[in-house]
Amino acid sequence: METKDVTQDGTVDLRGQPVLASTTGKWKACAFLVGYEAFERMAFYGIASNLVNYLTTQLHEDTVSSVRNVNNWSGSVWLTPILGAYIADSFLGRFWTFTFSSLIYVMGMVFLTMAVSVKTLKPTCNNGVCSKATPSQITFFYISLYTIALGAGGTKPNISTFGADQFDDFNPAEKQMKVSFFNWWMFSSFVGALFATLGLVYIQENLGWGLGYGIPTVGLLFSLFIFYLGTPLYRHKVRKSRSPAKDLIRVPLAAFRNRKLQLPASPSELYEVELQGYSGAGKRLVQHTPVFRFLDRAAIKDATNSSRPKCTVTQVEGTKLVLGMVIIWLATLVPSTIWAQINTLFVKQGTTLNRTLFHAFPIPAASLGSFVTLSMLLSVPLYDRYFVPFMRRKTENPRGITLLQRLGVGFVIQIIAIAIAYAIEVRRMHVVRTNHITQPNQVVPMSILWLLPQYILLGFADVFIAIGLLEFFYDQSPEDMQSLGTTFFTSGIGVGNFLNSFLVTVVDKLTGENGGKSWIGNNLNDSHLDYYYGFLLVISTLNLGVFLWVSSLYIYKKEAIEAKDGIESKALDTSLGLQV
Repeated sequence: METKDVTQDGTVDLRGQPVLASTTGKWKACAFLVGYEAFERMAFYGIASNLVNYLTTQLHEDTVSSVRNVNNWSGSVWLTPILGAYIADSFLGRFWTFTFSSLIYVMGMVFLTMAVSVKTLKPTCNNGVCSKATPSQITFFYISLYTIALGAGGTKPNISTFGADQFDDFNPAEKQMKVSFFNWWMFSSFVGALFATLGLVYIQENLGWGLGYGIPTVGLLFSLFIFYLGTPLYRHKVRKSRSPAKDLIRVPLAAFRNRKLQLPASPSELYEVELQGYSGAGKRLVQHTPVFRFLDRAAIKDATNSSRPKCTVTQVEGTKLVLGMVIIWLATLVPSTIWAQINTLFVKQGTTLNRTLFHAFPIPAASLGSFVTLSMLLSVPLYDRYFVPFMRRKTENPRGITLLQRLGVGFVIQIIAIAIAYAIEVRRMHVVRTNHITQPNQVVPMSILWLLPQYILLGFADVFIAIGLLEFFYDQSPEDMQSLGTTFFTSGIGVGNFLNSFLVTVVDKLTGENGGKSWIGNNLNDSHLDYYYGFLLVISTLNLGVFLWVSSLYIYKKEAIEAKDGIESKALDTSLGLQV
């Protein structure tokens, strides 16, 4: 193998041998990965988008309990990746962690299909009315759901980062390709979500839940077969540190130990290894930033105790990066809570409306989620092919706008969407009062299509938010913790679901006590869902202000690598946060 043709970032094949840049990686390898992502998203959204209806119609759970259980399960799906990412970064690597976890995921899908198909495992139904499920049936159903959550913990954080690993950051041509990778990666997930919300939801409600869950199970197995066909083309990152997360503990401890030492006036006086030392080990030097200065004490050269192990500036900066990402992550929790409405209260809201089109065709309420996906599918190509080049000419930023600016735009669109949801719910309640509707099963004479604007706008918002978050946390993570860094994205969605579950429970309890009318009662025709949407609108607006403030203080990671003619600095974005 000629040395000049091997990848410059040190990636290897499955046997640990250097790989040829010309025959591995890039989009030809990613083609096998995006197929899995589409089928996995089809499976996830095939469950999540209509789970609230299954819990209320088949298992007879009340509105608040069903919303809480959907949020708790979704939250678990998005939080377990923390464990999967840690295992990948510290022990097994992305490929093998994904392999073992995907088997657990498939097993959970098989169990879930059995739970809604096998006669002894599901409630008995006659003429569409189901008897109360037995404790053993409920237990098996939830074991199936949480088996899927456990499997997703190892697949979700590793498959996208494994895809990003197929592009060599040291190769300018491949580095340019990588700019578009996350846009098209999310595009494939939107395709799977679209099929789920358009096709699987209809199949579940009209042809049977067993078939509705069986189809994505078979699809997931097929996608894994396709994934392993691409094995000869894959590039694998070599783990350069046994336990990369140790620096997150070591650096603060060293800074505390050196708290009485004087910080040098110049960052150049802090301890750092020569650039050649990083290049020889296949690592990257991270340049000093003037934030979280108290951590710089970990890199002070202590002449009085030279035997004491010192932290390098790169190690200190890695800890600073994680702290900065935590702050940004906190500002994304409220937007994740808004996103949680799509598969919960938006669906319950839709079940109260007239869902008949063309005088005969009934629309499943959960199918409106397909318009979120459709707006994403339309927006991603427009964003990547037109918006980015246009803004690139204006800002000279390779991404058009910075990643935090992208998030800010998405948050504004999301606020507009929840404002419209509030206005539509006010109108729905007006129609309810005008027509003297009091019973929960009475259909409100108002088309379900009134809900389309809030779904479509949330889809547009997610093109900026979801893709921006995934790319931001991947690129801003310390080099050895990119799988773990990606879990900032997934865990934010997970905590957002738990937060929504908490808010729904607390709001229902506070507003329904002492004989009061709950904002989120079982009978939405005699509740105040509009008040709850108004509450979400207020906290979203306040959260936007917090986000603008913290992002204006954020400084992007800046790395230094050896170039042929000297040292080359590589910064993710050229501006600080939302400053332009």
